[in-house]
Amino acid sequence: MDRAKLARIFGDVLPDTTADERVPEHAGESGGSDEWLRNQVPPHHG
Repeated sequence: MDRAKLARIFGDVLPDTTADERVPEHAGESGGSDEWLRNQVPPHHG
């Protein structure tokens, strides 16, 4: 079966790209990933 027929029958269950191929949501923020990482630290570790 071809991909189009499978998509019609079962729906499109798999994305064209995986999460590691996509640009992270926080990548466009100023400050870079270090700021994002610091924001992820729980309060009791700060």
